[in-house]
Amino acid sequence: MNYFNYKRRPTINVPVGNVYMGGSYPVVIQTMTNTNTLDTEASVAQCERIIESGADLIRLTTQGVREANNLREIHQQLRDKGYNTPLSADIHFNPRAAHVAATIAEKVRINPGNYVDKQKTFAEVEYNDEEYALELQKIREKVVPFLQICKEHGTAVRIGVNHGSLSDRIMTRYGDTPAGMVESCMEFLRIAIDENFNDIVISMKASNTLLMTKAVRLLVYTMDKENIHFPLHLGVTEAGNGDDGRMKSAVGIGALLIDGMGDTIRVSLSEDPEAEVPVAKKLVEYVAKLEGHEVINAEHFPGFSPFAMDKRETKPVWNIGGEHLPVVISDRSRISDMSINPHFIPDYIYVGERVPENFNKGMKSIVDFENWEDKVDNFPMFTINSIEEIKNCNARAKFLKLSYPDLNDKIISFLKECSGVVVILTTNHLNRVGEQRAFFHKLLIEECDIPVVLHQNYNEDEAEDIQIKGGVDFGTLLLDGFGNGIMMSNEGKIDINDMDAYSFGLLQAARARTSKTEFISCPGCGRTLFDLQTTVALIQKHFSHLKHLKIGVMGCIVNGVGEMADADYGYVGAEHGKISLYRKKLLVEKNIPQAEAVERLIQLIKDHGDWVEPS
Repeated sequence: MNYFNYKRRPTINVPVGNVYMGGSYPVVIQTMTNTNTLDTEASVAQCERIIESGADLIRLTTQGVREANNLREIHQQLRDKGYNTPLSADIHFNPRAAHVAATIAEKVRINPGNYVDKQKTFAEVEYNDEEYALELQKIREKVVPFLQICKEHGTAVRIGVNHGSLSDRIMTRYGDTPAGMVESCMEFLRIAIDENFNDIVISMKASNTLLMTKAVRLLVYTMDKENIHFPLHLGVTEAGNGDDGRMKSAVGIGALLIDGMGDTIRVSLSEDPEAEVPVAKKLVEYVAKLEGHEVINAEHFPGFSPFAMDKRETKPVWNIGGEHLPVVISDRSRISDMSINPHFIPDYIYVGERVPENFNKGMKSIVDFENWEDKVDNFPMFTINSIEEIKNCNARAKFLKLSYPDLNDKIISFLKECSGVVVILTTNHLNRVGEQRAFFHKLLIEECDIPVVLHQNYNEDEAEDIQIKGGVDFGTLLLDGFGNGIMMSNEGKIDINDMDAYSFGLLQAARARTSKTEFISCPGCGRTLFDLQTTVALIQKHFSHLKHLKIGVMGCIVNGVGEMADADYGYVGAEHGKISLYRKKLLVEKNIPQAEAVERLIQLIKDHGDWVEPS
């Protein structure tokens, strides 16, 4: 892995119908239907809409043998209409369904956490080495016949590990960790290699972007050690909907694409599946533009681990750095609008050469030093590449704008010796992330603990575009443990208060700072037991003021409680018209009528002291 220069990770190429997945081919865009797979007409119609939206592959749930058999009819009708887009069957708990689907679909996804092991009980069961080996033999006995069918029919396989559905056996030995996810995958992978089966794609998914990216990097490291080079499927599970779903997906998927990893992606939104495809295409296209960029010459800090969840240690300057949460600086230097969204109040506003009317009204403002005539000492200032001017200012916090090419010996010496200075890290390089990573690695090598605010400048008119680009550029560095704040500038037409909201949203997506309720909601599939989009909107309406909580909204129990493992409370489809409520992983109320579920969830939160009344 090259931390500073973009290059696709080399892999073997895996045929899936008429497309190939691998480092030699473009990244494949896919999504998943949310129709009932037994409803041929609805499934075919949705597949047509998905194909028109630009998807390269379509996945359908096949939870049972009946659904797997009906996949044949869906497949045939699409081929009769002239569509040759490959189909993938999604299997949980049912090897018999996998055997049927492998004779029909071009690809079959199996989940190691529940393909052999039954539904999670979250029980801690100790296995000695002999017992553990026996469990692995059971896996082999179930997996080998499936692989033989796939060989016979030229069917590709995705080994799809989900953080929330690790088996009790894996959880007991490895815990709820990236290492557990990797071992869950490698058990199946080693069996496939022993059977000389190589048409494999691998995914490691989680709703937690930090855990997901570390798990994928650890998997690649583990495979490289064993000289294994299979393609990767990237995705953030249960990303949610709207702005948050887009930003969370861009942060998690984008951070790995920047590393050159990823051969097919799926953006999982709680929306119609065809809405996922344009988001995925924009994400892939943004990163692909880095191909062949000007080389960034930089040295890797040997103490940096791509698998660790540590953050760079810095000294505090006022409320920036140290143990403080990352700050948001709102760039209003080009506009006169000083209104503030009360839900997303920036920590600072940068006003450039102007002194706003609210300068003395409690809002921390950053003013260009050379244009601040009185040079009042007790307010922050902002200067550009001028360490001489900054030495003469006694402001409580002084902001120095730098980029990686500025880091000469004189600047580094100044940064190590000065007090009260925060770096605003800018870049004009095509590979923004690579150059800014180089800056941080240089600081680490030089043992310089100055706090750094990440700055990116855009020219976007569409919210989705800046959410995707900001997710990649800020999210990757934040997941690396770099950055004590963010400043997102835009020369386009997006409202400044929306920009502030996106800044807070990106910090939350990268697990750096929480500012609102986090909704962990699945994208829906044929297993979903209620109208997902309507239900998610209803839950958001009643619980969005609980900014200290994470609430899961899951359409069924298959991934349900496991996939919302990070959630404080969960609303899970139990059967048609019935909901089960969870606190953490504990089932609290089972099979309650859906009409009563919201009020019962409110009461559950109150009973445990987590409820606050909306203002």
